[in-house]
Amino acid sequence: MPMTIAACLNRMPALNSPSNFQRPAVATLVLPLLVELSLGLVVGLAGTIWAARISDAAGGSFALTNHVFGFLFMVFRLVGAGVSVVISQNLGAGDRREADRIARAALAWGTWMGGLVALCAGFGAAVLVSLLNAPADVEVLAVPLLQALALALLLDAWNACMASVMRAHLRNRDTLLVVVLMHLCHVLMAWPLMRGWGSIPALGLTGFAVALVVSRGVGMALHLWLWRKRLDLRPRWADWWRVEKTRLWPVLHIGLPGAAENMAWELAFMCSVAAVGVMGTQALATQAYVLQFNMWILISGAAIGITVEMLVGHMVGARQLRQAHELVRRAQKMGFFITLLVACAMALGAPWLLSFLTQDPKIIEDGVKLLWLSILLETGRTFNLIVIAALRATGDSRYPFYAGAGSMAIVLAGGSWLLGVHFQWGLAGVWVAYAADEWIRGMLMWRRWLSLGWLPHAKTTHARLRDQRFRQP
Repeated sequence: MPMTIAACLNRMPALNSPSNFQRPAVATLVLPLLVELSLGLVVGLAGTIWAARISDAAGGSFALTNHVFGFLFMVFRLVGAGVSVVISQNLGAGDRREADRIARAALAWGTWMGGLVALCAGFGAAVLVSLLNAPADVEVLAVPLLQALALALLLDAWNACMASVMRAHLRNRDTLLVVVLMHLCHVLMAWPLMRGWGSIPALGLTGFAVALVVSRGVGMALHLWLWRKRLDLRPRWADWWRVEKTRLWPVLHIGLPGAAENMAWELAFMCSVAAVGVMGTQALATQAYVLQFNMWILISGAAIGITVEMLVGHMVGARQLRQAHELVRRAQKMGFFITLLVACAMALGAPWLLSFLTQDPKIIEDGVKLLWLSILLETGRTFNLIVIAALRATGDSRYPFYAGAGSMAIVLAGGSWLLGVHFQWGLAGVWVAYAADEWIRGMLMWRRWLSLGWLPHAKTTHARLRDQRFRQP
């Protein structure tokens, strides 16, 4: 196999594009991303703790609303998933002018997609929550919370778009600055609004949503300032609403399959949440608390995956395919072992960690079992987080959806109901279904990368970039 890989990669032209891209150290890009993702988890964990102190029903409502929020935000992935990749490819090929045009066009996509999901959250909250079989005491709290979060979806679409452009330019430290200030604003406002302070009445979960909206507005202002200062990009009024179709197609080529893959997973996951909802409020709260800690396990793989996507995109534009192949192999090994260590540490500390969220002995007992099962789950997930990002960056964006949709539907969604509800394994059965799905898809993705199934797509991407440069005035 190594000789076959070397022979295939040696057929590619050895010359680099005019950009002469020099890859920075991976750690310098991963560390800011790791801190950024960690801060987001700290705020999410704080929200879960504050909600849980109100009641277990409030904790379950908070988690359920976050699931719906995440699903709705996937609509933005129709274009958002491709923006960072296509800009990275153009920068790697030395075409800064086209990269800036795509960055401007991305704002309009954020407006239309973000506005669409905001309307869905605002007017369809009751329907969306009821589809998840939420218990009555959870539903009555989740619906107004989701409605209050509607505006945040639009602001998050813009922020995600602008942050993707910054990361494509490898400005991870700048995006970290925005995230720190944005989350600081959120935390300082959320607790007083939720619990009441002075003349401010206690708003409960709605107070968390209000603070989130304000903090996202702060993030928007900071991103606009960084675009001007770091990238010399000054959006015009028309950039916020006028969609440029000529720049939409390359982005959709990456974004549509990426969005389909993400939406397929979200739909399958929501089916599993519905299965847990049948088990009752206690099971829903247990799942919510354990998933908070699972996020801490997977962020190292997520940070490495985002970094790999940016770097491989630059390398494809610069024709550095041998280096890209070796980078992904090393990154996958690093991500797997880091995830394994963190998952084991989390499982060992599970009783102590869960006691911060609840004093219910049944929830703690079940949560400990789930965190031990999470070792199997999260090590399998690293293949999907890292390798799918690399495949997308080469232009091979359809394979993850085609290869993984069946597993998501049958193993993740169907398995959650079969093992968790039908065979009455409870939450342990749901976690077994999660782990099986991640490993099945992960092995398919790893095989795709090692067998160089992505290479024809990388060649097609480079040909498109070359022709694009020739067509420019």
